[in-house]
Amino acid sequence: MKSRFVTCLNCIDGRVQLPVIQWIMENYDVEYVDMITTPGMDGILSDNNSNIDDIQKKIKLSITVHLTSYIFIIGHHKCLANPVTSKIHKEQIIKSVQRIKKLYPTHNRAMD
Repeated sequence: MKSRFVTCLNCIDGRVQLPVIQWIMENYDVEYVDMITTPGMDGILSDNNSNIDDIQKKIKLSITVHLTSYIFIIGHHKCLANPVTSKIHKEQIIKSVQRIKKLYPTHNRAMD
């Protein structure tokens, strides 16, 4: 059954918005992608000391109003807000997934 909405936690960089949305829609049976953006999203989410209250409010809205079925976390190369290597981006995404899984345990399907 096609999901109506998913939530994507992404960098604000406009170069990654459309490719990410297209990839999600091509690889998951979904109609719409709620995009929550902040500079260097993977770096922020991977730091357990960072305050993500604003991001959490937006995730909660997506879950509550749009009944989002998946949560995606995006990191990308040449990120000006989080200028790290691809290896570190991957490590940060894994840490970010672990953090979000703890906060939203019923939305884990797309993150495994």
